[in-house]
Parts: sequence; structure tokens; C-alpha cells
Amino acid sequence: METELRVLIVEDSEDDAGLLVRQLQGSGYDPVYKRVDTAADMKAVLTGESWEIVISDYAMPGFDGLSALALTKQCCPDVPFIIVSGTIGEEVAVAAMRAGAHDYVMKDNLVRLGPAIKRELEEADTRRERRHAEEVLFQQKERAQVTLQSIGDGVITSDVSGRVEYMNPVAERLTGWQDTEARGQPLMRVLTLVDELTRRALPDPIEDCLSERNSVSFPASALLIQRHRNEEYFIEVTTSPLRDHQGSIIGCVLVLHDVTELRGMARQMSYLATHDALTGLVNRREFEARLKSAINRARRERLEHAMCYLDLDQFKVVNDTCGHIVGDELLKQLAAQLQTVIRDTDTLARLGGDEFGVLLDSCPLDKAEEVANALRNVVKAFRFAWQDKVFEVGVSIGLVAINADSGGLADVMSAADSACYVAKDHGRNRVHVFQADDIELADRHGEMQWVSQITQAVEEQRLVLYSQSIVPLNDENPGGGHYELLLRMRDRDDNLVLPGMFIPAAERYNLMPTLDRWVVRTAFAHLAGLRERQPDYHLERDMCAINLSGTTLSDDTFLDFVQEQLKKCRLPPQLICFEITETAAIANLASASHLIRELKRLGCRFALDDFGTGLSSFAYLKNLPVDYLKIDGSFVRDMPNDALGREIVRSINEIGHVMGIQTIAESVENQTVLAQVGELGVDFAQGYAIERPQPVEEMLRQVSEKSG
Repeated sequence: METELRVLIVEDSEDDAGLLVRQLQGSGYDPVYKRVDTAADMKAVLTGESWEIVISDYAMPGFDGLSALALTKQCCPDVPFIIVSGTIGEEVAVAAMRAGAHDYVMKDNLVRLGPAIKRELEEADTRRERRHAEEVLFQQKERAQVTLQSIGDGVITSDVSGRVEYMNPVAERLTGWQDTEARGQPLMRVLTLVDELTRRALPDPIEDCLSERNSVSFPASALLIQRHRNEEYFIEVTTSPLRDHQGSIIGCVLVLHDVTELRGMARQMSYLATHDALTGLVNRREFEARLKSAINRARRERLEHAMCYLDLDQFKVVNDTCGHIVGDELLKQLAAQLQTVIRDTDTLARLGGDEFGVLLDSCPLDKAEEVANALRNVVKAFRFAWQDKVFEVGVSIGLVAINADSGGLADVMSAADSACYVAKDHGRNRVHVFQADDIELADRHGEMQWVSQITQAVEEQRLVLYSQSIVPLNDENPGGGHYELLLRMRDRDDNLVLPGMFIPAAERYNLMPTLDRWVVRTAFAHLAGLRERQPDYHLERDMCAINLSGTTLSDDTFLDFVQEQLKKCRLPPQLICFEITETAAIANLASASHLIRELKRLGCRFALDDFGTGLSSFAYLKNLPVDYLKIDGSFVRDMPNDALGREIVRSINEIGHVMGIQTIAESVENQTVLAQVGELGVDFAQGYAIERPQPVEEMLRQVSEKSG
């Protein structure tokens, strides 16, 4: 039974159109078609009727196949487009495919038209048509059958002596040989295969196949070298014997599956997992892995290494004066300067914020001190110009020796951090070599000082809440914006203290549950007061996002506390969205999953914050039923100048949508970035381009006025 197919034929010749129709009929279709040969007629037919496929001649008087392709993409972008020609060259065919054509077929080889159409139809139709094609082709030689089934990959068939008998267009592209040139040639002259790692030639796949008398596959490390153009492709090679109807082997078929793009993506993801997105330096995770390896080698081989911990002085001035984008640019330029000082065997890493680490491999302490001072001098001499301002920054460096007695990773990192603190405490812009009492000094004057200040701020009611709007970017979320609450602290001189100054100490000394509960209690009280004044308060538009720390996720009493506060303040749970960072969620996966499910059962919502900083996070999404993904600002803020960052944002957004999760772009600091995240289909945006953080009282006043 023929399959009905609605096909639009763009062809100036009635005879050629009839030939195409007969070819379609011979391929198992009952074509319902129209023929057009002008742009105007084609546009009218495309917009007035529905079509399953468009087949176009390449060269026509006054109207060519590429113009027809552009018109199809404009009017019916989802309809497959196939170019048919008797004169098209390889370069034109490649240009057509890059422009969006789904396939091209030569008029003297129209037997490819049916299979080409079948590949582009819906999956169910494709399977049915393929079964039909298999029945039609059953009486043909097995060589033709396997070749047609593998047409999407490179296919080469040979006789039993290993000489090429046929190559499909994909195999021609991969090898650089034309089918007519390759026929009769020994396979290993046409196909140059080497091991990716050793670059040694791989054995003849046909010999292995004939000796095994069964299908064989090469390892995933196979690399195809195209001698004509000196190009390389990562491929998966499968070789199967061809048999006649009596079962005798009459040759072999090789299927070449091009995985170059997949391997490139894998390498890219591997690079992102080990490198800082802003500076391109090694990130903290990779640095700690290399440091751990160096510590082990120092113990095992009695080697001596050194580590420098660098913390920039006066960097905050640049950020506060010019904004994060300018601060990021300073970090990138300074990272390039620091790399000029160290050897290729050393490791320079960005550990976070304005902190860097240097691992000096096989370097005694006296030589390491010279390198540390060279790093300090490079920073001191560096001048960062921005518009009409010139900034000078310094660096405090903590230096620690790594030897057989250094302890573990945490010990070395803590020692270097403490030495860096001492360098700051002694006047900044200096190098301090770690001494045994440095850790005690750093603890006493550093984080413990913040612990005291945090405790006093809670007691003296000097904690304050700020808010920042999160707005929708598309018509599917009309009025669906909300806002995030941000914790701040005021010192005794009434100066505002940002969370980056005191939150690390609160996290290390287990004060975060206290701060989190203060935020929840205070936020709920604010919202209860607003709802009392505005009974018709719009839940969807003004949903409130509250951050939770990793320690709170593991607090067994926090769920009861939230339920108690919701009941006390008479708040609908749908009004609250809790935010947890990706790293905190992964570190406390079981606790996070339980808390999310229980609070969502009440009606609360959840967002996964800073998403994308851990590349293993996609798998964890299956166990974290969140409502929103907040794409980490390190990928968002420099999208206009960072194609890779823009691609990561696109990927995260698409994966989130596939899983039914809405996405939020963080750190949208200008209109250009705002427009780009909107073009990518991100659902919401947050950042300076929309609103700077403001006191929560001001936000609630504005909400009250809008609601009123």
C-alpha cells in the first residue's frame, strides 16, 4: 500500500517534475503534489496549504534552489527541504546543507530520493517506510540493503580481497576520495586509520571481519586522517560481512560514524569542569586535585614543592566604583600578567573572587619565595585603566612549603590561607612564609572577629533585608515576576556590610541556620503585614524568593519551623520560593531532596541557584524537583563577548525546559545581555539592568501602591 505524501515540487520542467513523481511512486509513495516555478507562486502555496516535504531543482530561470530554500525556511521552517539537480557540485551541495537543506540528490541517482525523504518524516512514518523499503529491497543484494540502511553514516563496501566497490557521499566527504576514484583501490589506501593516542596505524578492519566471519568494531579512539585535505575525524568503525542468498561471504561493508562533534563537546565540557570561565585559568577544583597529587608525590618521592595563596588588595574599590563587569576585566588582564612569571610546569588557578593560587612544582622554599616576590612585583606594577580612571592594586601572598611532613590537602590550603591573612594583617602587599602559629593568629583576628560581629548584629537588630526583582522575559509569564530577598548587615557606624564579608565566617562556624531563620521569620512578618493591608495581594506576581544555606538543608527542625511560621503569619505557601545553591544541594542531596519534596507538598516552590558551576549537576536534577534554575552569572554577564558562555546559557535553558523547569538568568547587568537572554528563550532575568537591590521596605511600599 502506497503512503500518501503531500509534496511541493519547485521545478520549471513539467517532464522533470513528472520524473520526480514517478520516482516517488516507485519509492512507495502516493504523492499529492503541486508544481511551482516562481517565488511568488511558491510563497502563495506555502502559506495557503500544508506540505510534508519540499523538493526543489537547483537551477531554474530567474529562481534557484537556494532562494527556494530561504523562502521555505521563512514560511515553513519545519518542513524538510531536498535539492535535486543534475549539475550541482560538491561545494554547492555543502553550501546548501549549511544553509539548511536537509539533503541533496543528483538527478542521475534518484534512487536516493525515497530514502532521503523517509529520514526526514516523523519517526513513526519513518519506521513504517523503512520496513516497506526493506521489503522492497529484500530481493536485492545484501550489499545494497546494508548500504541504504546506513546511508546517514559513511558507508564503504568492498569485495573479499579488500578492494573498494562503493562509497556513499558521507564516506567520500570523510575520506576525501570520490566513489569513482576509490573503486578498485585497496581499502587501506583510501581509509587511513590511526590510534588517537599513539598515532600508530590501526589494522585492516576487513581482515578482522573476514577472519571473525562476523561484525567487528574498532575502539572509540579511532582517528581517520583525510590525506587530501589533511583533516582529521574521530570515528566509530563497524565492519560487517556481506553475504549472498546462500550465506557465502561476498565482501564487507564498513560503517563510519563521525563523532568528531561529540568528542569536541566532551573535551569542551571537560575543559569547563577544570577551568575558570572568566579567566581561563585552572579552577579551584582542579587546583586542589593537582595540589593533592603534589602532596602525595612529595611524600612518596621525597620531593619539595611550594604553594602561594594570592589575595588582591584594593580590588573591592574597582568593583564598587565601576561595577562587576569592569572588575572581571581587571581579573582577566591580571591573570595574563601573572602567567608570565611562572613556568609551564607550574599551575596558576583562580580560587574564587579575587583570590588566586600558584602551585610551584619541584621548587624549594627559597626559590619559591623569589617567585612569590616576582608575582607581587608584577601586580604592583600593573596599572588598570578604565575610561578616565587608572587603578592600582596590590596583592598579599601566603607561601607554604610542601614536603613529606606537610599533612593533607586541607592542612596545606589552611596554612597558605593563614599565611596570606598574616601578610594582610602586617600591612598588605607583601609575601609571608607560613609559620606554625599563623593559623591561630588568622583564626583569632579573622573569622572569629566576624563571628562576634554577626552575633552582636543579631542581638542589636542590625541585620537588614534588601530585595531585587526577577522579571519575566516572554508572554508565557505575563505578570509572573517575583523578587529575591538579600541579607545585609549594618556595622555600628551604620555602614552597609555585604554578605561576602560575613557569610563565609557564618558558614564555617555554623551560624547560618540562625541567619536563615532570622530571614524567614522577618520576611514572613513583612509579607503578613502587606497582606493585612492588601487582601488582594497577587501571589504569582509578587512571589518571594528566600535563600537557604547548606547547613539549614541538613537541619531536621527547619521544616517544622517553616510550617510554624506559615501558620503563625497566615501566609499561603505558594507565596514562598526557597533558593538553594547547586553546590549546597549536591553536597546535601538526600536532605535537600527530602526538604524540597516536603515543602513543595505544602505548596512552596524551589529554585536551584548558581546553576552551571558544577558540570555534574544535570544528573542531580532528576532527584531535585525544583521549579526554577538560576543560571550562574559567570556565564551570563559577559555573553556579548563570550560565545562559549552564551552557548552554556542556551544549553542550560534548553535542558531546563525539557525537564519542565523555568529558567532565570542572574547578573543581567546591561540591556545587551538582557536582550540576548531573551532571544535564547530564558524565562526570567535578574540583575542591575532591571533593578539594583533596594531595602525591602521600599519594595513592599511599591508593591502596596501597585496592588492598591
